[in-house]
Amino acid sequence: MILHEFISYEMLRLIWWALLGVLLIGFAMTDGFDMGVGALLPFIAKTDVERRVVINTVGPVWEGNQVWFILGGGAIFAAWPPLYAVSFSGFYLAMFAVLAALILRPVAFKYRSKRPSLLWRRAWDWALFIGGAVPALIFGVAVGNVLQGVPFYLTPELMAVYEGSAFGKFIGLLNPFALLAGAVSLLMLITHGAAWTMLKTEGEIAGRARHIGAITGIAAIAAYALAGLWLAFGMQGYAIVGDIVTDGPSNPHYTEVQRTGSWLLAYAARPWIVIAPLLGFAGMALTVRGLRRGYELSSLLYSKLGIFGVISSVGLTMFPFLLPSSVDPHSSLTVWDASSSHLTLFIMLMATAIFLPLILLYTAWVYRVLWGKVTKADVTANSDSVY
Repeated sequence: MILHEFISYEMLRLIWWALLGVLLIGFAMTDGFDMGVGALLPFIAKTDVERRVVINTVGPVWEGNQVWFILGGGAIFAAWPPLYAVSFSGFYLAMFAVLAALILRPVAFKYRSKRPSLLWRRAWDWALFIGGAVPALIFGVAVGNVLQGVPFYLTPELMAVYEGSAFGKFIGLLNPFALLAGAVSLLMLITHGAAWTMLKTEGEIAGRARHIGAITGIAAIAAYALAGLWLAFGMQGYAIVGDIVTDGPSNPHYTEVQRTGSWLLAYAARPWIVIAPLLGFAGMALTVRGLRRGYELSSLLYSKLGIFGVISSVGLTMFPFLLPSSVDPHSSLTVWDASSSHLTLFIMLMATAIFLPLILLYTAWVYRVLWGKVTKADVTANSDSVY
């Protein structure tokens, strides 16, 4: 027997669906607080020294945190090539805006303190705000559109076709439910950034972060609950019709899909998945409680739990769908018909089994070495060597 046949095609598809979720959640947990800190910067730091303190809470780790973003994009490209092709072509301008913001962020880190000019530094502070807030918002908007279904169809040659101009497609993404999902993402990551800031700073900066984070945390809970009600009563879901072929060729035309009454029918079919939204609500509520009471480490951990619950609730609710089509449900991409080949998934899994633990160990070591608070005295004494 060939080595890769020891793991079935169905199982490999499930494993890579789970790994994609792990990578996206890892990105939100790590680079998420970087984005949250950037979005908070103009509001929790009043003086130049305070702003430098806030920036240096993420200065040593933000580059390493972006590894998860690269891994997630690479996993989509290699494990789910139809998903990569269809989503990136449909969300072209949205992806461009995200990449522009993410490119702006490292430039702001590097150049912000190179000149003493107040105007210069303030401009780069707002650049850091854009670099944090824009990706956090657009990632949520993208998820909101995926839940509704994206307006594409596949030709017999499996070419994705979108109607309208690139700008028109971008404007179409900014619909009410997608903006609500974007608000959930932005508020959740700002709260995550506030928990990190409270852990890494002291005094007035930490106090402002606690205050703002508690407010955004409550708002995130409310927005997440509203999105859930919208999914339950205001939006149709998708379902596979007839027998499901889990180890067949990657061709969406072989799968019959139709619109259903609600995405929440998934909870009737798989009641155990209710644990995901419960963890989302519990994690965010405990984060708010921790911020109010000044619990530093536990607030950050609870925030990570909330992020895990919120993101996993989307994946578990949609399973097995990856990217539904709102104009032609039969073109929808699912776990069972949008993957790479059996051999490709197996080889990638072997590489992941070797390198992912190394990444986790290295990340843990970096955080251990860089543990501790950033103070005004630290920034002042090392003015020429810190951000």
